[in-house]
Amino acid sequence: MLTVHAIRAIQFGALVALLAVAFGAFGAHALKEYLDAYSRGVFQTAVTYQMYHALALLSLGPLLALCSSHRAQWWLVLSRNAFLFGIVFFCGSLYLLSFSGLKAFGAITPIGGVAFLLGWVAMLVALTIQLKEQNVT
Repeated sequence: MLTVHAIRAIQFGALVALLAVAFGAFGAHALKEYLDAYSRGVFQTAVTYQMYHALALLSLGPLLALCSSHRAQWWLVLSRNAFLFGIVFFCGSLYLLSFSGLKAFGAITPIGGVAFLLGWVAMLVALTIQLKEQNVT
């Protein structure tokens, strides 16, 4: 049975993926004549990382449903939240940078990058905890 945390992870993943596809299409068609090559590249990087982490969020749903360990589930929820934070700060700052050209937005990007890393580490910790609680080495 899917828990609320599992359903939320899948919902967030689907929404973030939907927005990544929409932003990608918008960037490929509507922004061609408005952004220079550098800004289009920055925009594309944001779309790419947004989609990668949308897929990560989607993968958390089944993991949350399958993990019997409450400790592992806690780490998976942390992973979900870190991915969402990373999407807002990493991708969001790149979107703002591509539209505005203000380099100050680039200073925010590493905060989101660290959140992405934390999300992946939290996922690894959760799976390690689950394996140990199942006595699998």
